[in-house]
Amino acid sequence: MPADPTPSAHLLRLLPDAVVQTDARWTVTYLNPAWQTLTGHAVADVLGRSLLDFVHPDDNPTLRSGMPVFRLRFADGTYRWMRLQLQPETDAADRVISRQGVLIEVADVTEQVLVEVRQRFLRLLETIDGVVWEAERGVGNTFLSPQVERLFGFTVEQWRADPGFWRSRVHPDDLEAALAIDNAAYDATHSYAYEMSYRLITRSGEVVWVRDLCRTVVEAGRPNRMIGLMIDVTRQKQAELELLRSDERYALATRGSNDGIWDWDLRTDVLHVSGRFNGILGLDATGPVHADGWHFLQSRIDPDDRARVESAYRRHLAGDSPNFSVDFRAWHGSGRLVWVNWRGVARFEDGIAVRMAGSLSDLAERGSSYDALTNLPGRPLFRDRLDHAIALHREGLAAGEGAPAQSHTTMFAVLMLDLDGFKAVNDTHGHHIGDQLLQQVARRLESCVRAVDLVARMSGDEFIVLLESVDPAGAAERARQIASALALPYTIGATAVHSSASIGLVSSHPQLATSDDYLRAADAAMYEAKSSALGISVFEAGQ
Repeated sequence: MPADPTPSAHLLRLLPDAVVQTDARWTVTYLNPAWQTLTGHAVADVLGRSLLDFVHPDDNPTLRSGMPVFRLRFADGTYRWMRLQLQPETDAADRVISRQGVLIEVADVTEQVLVEVRQRFLRLLETIDGVVWEAERGVGNTFLSPQVERLFGFTVEQWRADPGFWRSRVHPDDLEAALAIDNAAYDATHSYAYEMSYRLITRSGEVVWVRDLCRTVVEAGRPNRMIGLMIDVTRQKQAELELLRSDERYALATRGSNDGIWDWDLRTDVLHVSGRFNGILGLDATGPVHADGWHFLQSRIDPDDRARVESAYRRHLAGDSPNFSVDFRAWHGSGRLVWVNWRGVARFEDGIAVRMAGSLSDLAERGSSYDALTNLPGRPLFRDRLDHAIALHREGLAAGEGAPAQSHTTMFAVLMLDLDGFKAVNDTHGHHIGDQLLQQVARRLESCVRAVDLVARMSGDEFIVLLESVDPAGAAERARQIASALALPYTIGATAVHSSASIGLVSSHPQLATSDDYLRAADAAMYEAKSSALGISVFEAGQ
């Protein structure tokens, strides 16, 4: 607005109302004489200074945001409520180059009360962790809360100076979709709420994710306007993307793993399993979700192993072990039994297990846990079963079981044996005959024990047997039956092979605390048996 003594300038000087003009950065570029009459500030002292210097500090942000009512500091130091509706003047590129308006004192008490309420509301907006905005077509933002500078680095003035500013800051990859939603709101025939998610380029060049909660307001006789709240959701978006990448890595690991994966919601009893889990159990046509998780698992576990399996995971749920791992025989879809390992860990909330997850392994495919030659479990599986038997025995002792009325249900015995003269068989007939001898020994051992018992191959010609729910006398009788069965001749093709066994026996005893204690005791007894006529030696605690 020119300051020359043109007719229009002359009229402005004659107006009784104060006329104010600022540039885009709030610097005062023109005041008519009514300014000094109203405020007491000399025009010459104000020109070239920021209008914001005269605004109450609490109202500074709201004036910059587009609120036309504020408190102005007069020359006597008092603040009075004023209204200044500034109209922007733009250049050919629609950028704001100046603002001008008429300054009017708000004298009506009712209006002052309403203004104070509005000001308190605007100050409340400043506490919101987001940018509150209002916009109209062709004008751009008519209101913008000061948080825009903290969140995105741009001042309210920079943002409002250009009607197309928001569009210029939307990430190019998101712009087309965002503009389609934006234009639809401007052209709407009725009011409605909507939201947008897009990336915004900040003043520093950083890209942030924004969630924009919006509403288009359609009123007769005026252009559509939109109001909204922009929230920086970068951290949330990054967490979602990381979760997606994690899920992709998990899916890839699951496909690459030979184990079956499972996840069990203990509150709903819903069990989710991977395709490999179903494959191990021969249930390829079965879906991944089982609504009755424990019933499904029970139906696959061999009845002789169910109590042991349930005891293993319940000890974990009770907090007695950091996780659980148990080997058992499972019914395959083809009708045969397969040895599997089931392991996992639970998640607790307020001391209550709410979820469990883990894996299922086919022990026939894990060479360290399963012996391919004899089709027997190996040392790791045997130790797991032995650890379980020891734990049950301890629980029985702690419960007060004792001689002579001690229950046999928690007692057990370990038999370790090796074949006498096995090296001579290999040297005389060859290793292929020796291998077949080991296979026949394995079958005879399995035929001599019950379904609840376990026969395993330790190494070479060494086998080990776990007898469960048996007292010392019963264990000794079982050892004699095994010795007799193994002493019978073997027919391998056209070859007759003779091979007996030396057996070391150790029964459950409080002085033996770990699986290593039992294995050492059984091994020592086995070597004692080599000099016994019966080929059997019983370990006595305290030896």
